[in-house]
Amino acid sequence: MENKVSNRVINQTESQTLAMTRMSRELVAKGKDVINLSIGEPDFDTPQLIKDAAKKAIDENYTHYTPVPGYLELRKAISNKFKRDNNLGYSIDQIVASTGAKQSLANIALSIINPGDEVIILAPYWVSYSEIIKLAEGKSIILPSTIETDFKVSAAQIKAAITDKTRMLWFSSPCNPSGSVYTKEELFEIANLIKDYPNILIVADEIYEHIIFDGKHESIAQFDFIKNQVITVNGVSKGYAMTGWRIGYIGAPKWIADACTKMQGQFTSGTCSIAQKAAQAALEADPSITFEMCKSFKKRRDIVLNLMSEIPGFKLNLPKGAFYIFADVTSYFGKSDGKTTITSAQELTMFLLNDALVALVTGEAFGDPNCIRFSYATSENILIESIARIKKSLASLH
Repeated sequence: MENKVSNRVINQTESQTLAMTRMSRELVAKGKDVINLSIGEPDFDTPQLIKDAAKKAIDENYTHYTPVPGYLELRKAISNKFKRDNNLGYSIDQIVASTGAKQSLANIALSIINPGDEVIILAPYWVSYSEIIKLAEGKSIILPSTIETDFKVSAAQIKAAITDKTRMLWFSSPCNPSGSVYTKEELFEIANLIKDYPNILIVADEIYEHIIFDGKHESIAQFDFIKNQVITVNGVSKGYAMTGWRIGYIGAPKWIADACTKMQGQFTSGTCSIAQKAAQAALEADPSITFEMCKSFKKRRDIVLNLMSEIPGFKLNLPKGAFYIFADVTSYFGKSDGKTTITSAQELTMFLLNDALVALVTGEAFGDPNCIRFSYATSENILIESIARIKKSLASLH
């Protein structure tokens, strides 16, 4: 038999965040002391009240198949959370719980996009957006930004990219990888533009909602005139330190929720029963349970920015959310240590992995070839050590 996989798999690109994690683990297996700052995972444990809810669910025999869009009680909790935290009125039949926000995004793409449909993606963007759209046979239209614009794209740029094939607009706020946060005024301008194109849908990825350092999170669906064109994506992985529980969800117009339920019914059906009950407890809890972790991330951000400001050539913005630094490293292009000449962010990332033993992710994976992403979702001591290593390695480039 010919060992040939499908063109679909051949055309897919491996997630760069997962690839760097894999490479760092391979070096660790060889005895290397690698610091992995490539993966976006809080180093905090899930709060006890959430774990207790999961244990209780097991004891109460929540161990059977679940409804495809999620338990009614979980969807009620999500509906109430949308109203309480975001002033969004999503009814229970407009909500679908999935196995992580990544599946939510895949459901949306596969339910809405037809071959050749164009999807505008605001860059920098999360690595999987373009690959998910490719899987749905859509075409990604990448709108670049720069550190000078705080890695944000204007409504005017979006308007210039719209064609008669445009079907969707995807973005995240707070943004992975830049940590940038779109303001209410900026979101209003985008909403005011898209309302004139009733066939265009907005996918608003709000998974980092609870990790925001100044002001409060704003949802683009809050504007009534655009709500029926918005799909709000969220989950419990980041804000509640529940990455392994795999619960994401959407709030959307009912026809979209129904389509996503139909799609999910053929892939995974309802997600894990125990994880659903844990997520319900998280969303029903007072949002203050997320505050201490957010404060820790803000402190780490400031430590990292202060240390990185001492590294010549790094251009930095001030991330207002998430737990990433997205540094412009173009000043190092063309420099060499005598053995390796740096011509791209990808090469600089590999140089730092092998020389400094620090795993990072090239900005090319996020639609910006000028940058490198640093995750500060680890302890202060590890962050201080990692930046000291990076500073030493970069000093060898001339």
